[in-house]
Amino acid sequence: MNDTLSQLLEEKTLGDEGLSLLLESGDGALVEDLHRTAREVAVENFGNEVYLRGLIEWSNICRNDCLYCGIRKSNTLISRYSLSKEEILEACGEVWDCGIRTFVLQGGENPSSALRLADTVAEIHASWPGAAITLSLGELPFETYRLLREKGADRYLLRHESASPSHYGMLHPEGMTLSTRIRCLKALKELGFQTGMGMMVGSPYQSTDNLIEDIRLMEALRPEMIGIGPFVPSGGTPLESFPQGSADTTLRLYSILRIMFPRALIPSTTALGVILPHGTEEGILAGANVVMPSFTPTLHSPQYSLYDGKNRPSSVRGAQQVSNLKKDLSAIGYRCPESRGDYKE
Repeated sequence: MNDTLSQLLEEKTLGDEGLSLLLESGDGALVEDLHRTAREVAVENFGNEVYLRGLIEWSNICRNDCLYCGIRKSNTLISRYSLSKEEILEACGEVWDCGIRTFVLQGGENPSSALRLADTVAEIHASWPGAAITLSLGELPFETYRLLREKGADRYLLRHESASPSHYGMLHPEGMTLSTRIRCLKALKELGFQTGMGMMVGSPYQSTDNLIEDIRLMEALRPEMIGIGPFVPSGGTPLESFPQGSADTTLRLYSILRIMFPRALIPSTTALGVILPHGTEEGILAGANVVMPSFTPTLHSPQYSLYDGKNRPSSVRGAQQVSNLKKDLSAIGYRCPESRGDYKE
């Protein structure tokens, strides 16, 4: 085994030079060894199990104008929607019937809507007490986070996007700051949420040094979940002409982060599957252990267009997507248990 990789496996961290080597090396044997080692770490901690999460994209209404995002408030090319409580509960029922024990409610940042969602969270918790509830609703007031936690939410996903204040500013409008994002992440952990963070790989103006800064921030905050995927441009946004991120670098990061955070819940993201054939399976073989099939109602799913190629009108969703995923994962030696798949110390 390469000395740098041996050090990473032993110490669960590396200096900046070692991380740069693993991210940039043209040595194919080293990269294969990195993925194999990460896969072994994942199997050691989770067996050959991949946790499924039922994703319900409940609203594409957002107050922010992030320069990369297809549902930014200035994008007039999409129609806006918010699912009713009844629609959300119906989707949760479909998720449960597929043997999935985590509901993920994701939506644009809209504090007033998030506040109203609290009653729906409480009803989900009462109706399916054996399920976990994950939310991804952006930056909210502390008291709103507290209310959602009290109503039964277990986890919260809030990608930090970039640990460099200057790079963060290149991706977001004036008024959005990295310091606010970090403050929200700390508040979520204080409230007892299993907390997720992460970034886009290959986002405009990003350097290897930026990725290392991201890793250092995750080392400091110790997230239970890590969500990363390649940057995929979205039409109608200021950054639409930039090239997509690298699938290879994304997979290397999956492996590095698996070794550094052995028990973290790391999804093989939809964005990777958009730019790479069999991207879902490739992510699992690089150390990821979560997949999130979509249960967003067919009528609204194409409107949740974070980036080009996501939720195509012809995309398979729901039970059929779950069936396909299980077959694909079985073919590479993995199974999907009926489990909440909580983070364990």
